[in-house]
Amino acid sequence: MLRGVANIFKVKELREKFLITCGLLLIYRFGAHLPIPGIPFKGMLDAFESQSATNGALAVLNLFSGGALSRLSVFALGIMPYITAQIIFQMMQTVIPSLQAMAQEGESGQRKITQYTRYLTVVLALINAIGYLFLFKSSAYGLDFSGLPFPPLIEDFIIVGCLLTGAIIIMWLGEVLTQRGIGNGMSLIIFVNIMSGLPTSLIQSVQGNEHGMLITIITVIVILVIIPVIVYVERGQRRIPIQYAKRVVGRRIMGGQATYLPIKVNTAGVVPIIFASSILYFPAQIAVFFPSVQWMQDFANAISSGWINWVLSVFLIVFFAYFYTAMVFNPEETADQLRKAGGFIPGVRPGKATAEYIQNVLNHITLPGAAFMAIIAVVPSIIFSFTGNSLIQSFGGTSILIMVGVAMDTISQLEAQLKMHNYEGFFK
Repeated sequence: MLRGVANIFKVKELREKFLITCGLLLIYRFGAHLPIPGIPFKGMLDAFESQSATNGALAVLNLFSGGALSRLSVFALGIMPYITAQIIFQMMQTVIPSLQAMAQEGESGQRKITQYTRYLTVVLALINAIGYLFLFKSSAYGLDFSGLPFPPLIEDFIIVGCLLTGAIIIMWLGEVLTQRGIGNGMSLIIFVNIMSGLPTSLIQSVQGNEHGMLITIITVIVILVIIPVIVYVERGQRRIPIQYAKRVVGRRIMGGQATYLPIKVNTAGVVPIIFASSILYFPAQIAVFFPSVQWMQDFANAISSGWINWVLSVFLIVFFAYFYTAMVFNPEETADQLRKAGGFIPGVRPGKATAEYIQNVLNHITLPGAAFMAIIAVVPSIIFSFTGNSLIQSFGGTSILIMVGVAMDTISQLEAQLKMHNYEGFFK
């Protein structure tokens, strides 16, 4: 492992990507602690702590923002507006033929969709910024935003402008991380946000009640036991045997070898978890516009915690697992490539029959992977509802799945690039 880390710095291209990734993540964490001018910092922290104790949605939104929301810093909106915009456009591709055709145009079509996603992100970020301003100026918080020597309307414009600018910078950071760094920028930002709350959660867990130390130790042990299980499932594959027919090319006989087509148990990775979380906490983002409307607050809290949240989490994780798998894996295209290369599945006719066989395997293998993710995500939330332990809330199943999934994806990319340069990777 240490040798693999040392090898990263021996390859110039990989070293630059690693340093760019670390530098951009440091910039992000700096922005998460950079307060907006005019914000009553101490009063904001105290008010948020008292409100999040009874509002589970705010607590989770704060977790995914890396604590930036509780400080109402420049990056308080986090990566959620960008994720929500991506979800909307990916789902619209399945129902709007013009978007679907655009997605199939290749790189030029993807650039157009990315540009539309950016525009929608700005709109969603503006709506969220105005909503948070209404929420924190409501009677529930009672904060005095008079730290600037300007009229109240100008102060509001400054606060909303800072939040919107922060969301645009986060979107830019995520895209640059994906293009010039290592791993997926969106996932890395969420990973860093979750990890940044670990020290505080540990302290609060120990000091929470008289059995805090015991609960914390048990929780840490359970997490350490679950992580290898998650890694095992994430690396699980269904290998479909492939046989290549012999053919004569000039004076040489080509083909004839046997191989396999690997299909991961969890093809979608951590995307279903991230998408499901974004959908479930979207009502909480809307409810901030109406802090005095009790039924809307109750609805947002019901969707964000409790048995309704658990049921919807299971349903959405399974749904997005199938949905995203269908987007990234095309059985018809795979069957066509096999046919052109002279490959076939023993006992299955090439062409349409092969595509149907691969699709059937994919459908069967996606269900256990999705069910596993759903169980890991929901069970800690159920335990938290009985114990109230902050460590379980912050590092429940959703957080663990995201952290392990992102870490494995990033290490796999490093592994592949190290082996391209004839270096020993992390795994043997």
